[in-house]
Amino acid sequence: MIQTVTVTAGRQGLMEFTHEVSRIVADSGIGDGLCTLFIQHTSASLTIQENADPSAARDLEAWLLRLVPQGDALFTHTAEGPDDMPSHIKAALTATTLSIPFTDGRLALGTWQGIYLWEHRLRPRPRRVVVHLAP
Repeated sequence: MIQTVTVTAGRQGLMEFTHEVSRIVADSGIGDGLCTLFIQHTSASLTIQENADPSAARDLEAWLLRLVPQGDALFTHTAEGPDDMPSHIKAALTATTLSIPFTDGRLALGTWQGIYLWEHRLRPRPRRVVVHLAP
């Protein structure tokens, strides 16, 4: 089964969408299997991270901004603005796919784990995430 979810972050940074994926798994009628997520963009990414304390997300966001700053004079790919090349580098350093097992129609995430879209552009836009469920 394949379905596409649209996720829009309100800002640059992490946006949790665990609930949407959990609903798709529960509604699928498939008891046990593997959920694969794939983001159809080159300037955003996916991650599984702690979802209990928002400071974890803020610290990750701040760390990545320091690691890949905007305005590097070496960047030549700037057609879409100063965040163009940095967003591609951030996506290359993180993940564009995730695989999560599910059992009894529920994602096998740990207690404090959530699924996040990581928006790397300054002006957020709708992002398409393909959800593939395999028994």
